[in-house]
Amino acid sequence: MTDTTSAPPRRTLAGGLSVHPIGIGCWAIGGPDSNLGLPMGWSTADDAASLRGLEAAYSLGANLFDTADVYGHGHSERLIGRLVATIPRDSVVLSSKVGYFAGTAAHAYEPQHMHHQLETTLENLRTDHLDIYFLHNAEFGENDQYLDGAIDMMRTFQRVGLIKTIGMRGPHRFATERLTVPKDQRQDKHTRFRYLFDRIRPDYLAARFNALTPPPPPGQQDLFAFAAEHGASVLINKPLSQGLLTGKYDPARPPAFGEGDHRLRKRWFTPKALKIIDEGLRPLRVRFGPSAADLTRVALHYCLQHADNAAVLVGFTRPEQISTNLKAAAEPLSPEDIAFVREAAGRLQQQLDAAGEVFLDEKGSPQ
Repeated sequence: MTDTTSAPPRRTLAGGLSVHPIGIGCWAIGGPDSNLGLPMGWSTADDAASLRGLEAAYSLGANLFDTADVYGHGHSERLIGRLVATIPRDSVVLSSKVGYFAGTAAHAYEPQHMHHQLETTLENLRTDHLDIYFLHNAEFGENDQYLDGAIDMMRTFQRVGLIKTIGMRGPHRFATERLTVPKDQRQDKHTRFRYLFDRIRPDYLAARFNALTPPPPPGQQDLFAFAAEHGASVLINKPLSQGLLTGKYDPARPPAFGEGDHRLRKRWFTPKALKIIDEGLRPLRVRFGPSAADLTRVALHYCLQHADNAAVLVGFTRPEQISTNLKAAAEPLSPEDIAFVREAAGRLQQQLDAAGEVFLDEKGSPQ
């Protein structure tokens, strides 16, 4: 049974999809994993807890579940499929992605491979269609040799009813680019994004955004305004900066991650960075409250109130996180609160930069 008594109003996004403003990001429940020679998963996931969390999310009114073929190489999708099998299909919005797992194909965007991946995704999710299907990255081979075929394949999926809408990533870099391409040889990711947007004409953009995200570069339009101008919607990811903005990590007892956990290669989980973050969150604790739930509310509403053509995807590994995240949507921030958060987060970012622990992920992109 679904309890929607305290749920916020749903948002109608591209393609007429009606969603709870807080969606459930399902990367973490895929568990530990590796891809492209790098740890790419979450060692802290537990299947029993994941299933309870998915069920709790649905019972509290959440209806948007976002995953990808590469999250646990199908494991995340299969867990969601166990929920989907027990509820009306039209009561949920399902989103998945293709492009980060090539298998035995020459390239992840080789058309026949894309077809195979979609068929497997549908089987995993126990459905006959996806509401949103994303091109997971912007790497289409040398000289974009797979771009035309990938676009044609997505349009074919849409035409025959296997997917309703098409998505692509906002400005970003391919997972291994920072390791394989010298900084002075990297293409401008904003220019690349605009080019691909014009070619793909997506309905949805997936974009990393949170209180630590800097404003767009000079001359660049805000991504949410850009999307609205083109009739697209945005799915925001990493709104809590993978838990760092909730103050959940104690710098005196830094987390220990197991094999296959992507956080092993990220500098902002080191004791030095965690200490700076803990101190930088102090003004927010004083103004809004000291608990992780208080800071979660602040971080989520900073994103939710940025634009109404967006939903916020929040990951989880424990069911209690689901309850905290969804209940956080009930009490918005004032304009003065938003300004305070931006100022405090800006100072925190400067402190991280000054300390040499630049708050970057493996792609070189701000969290």
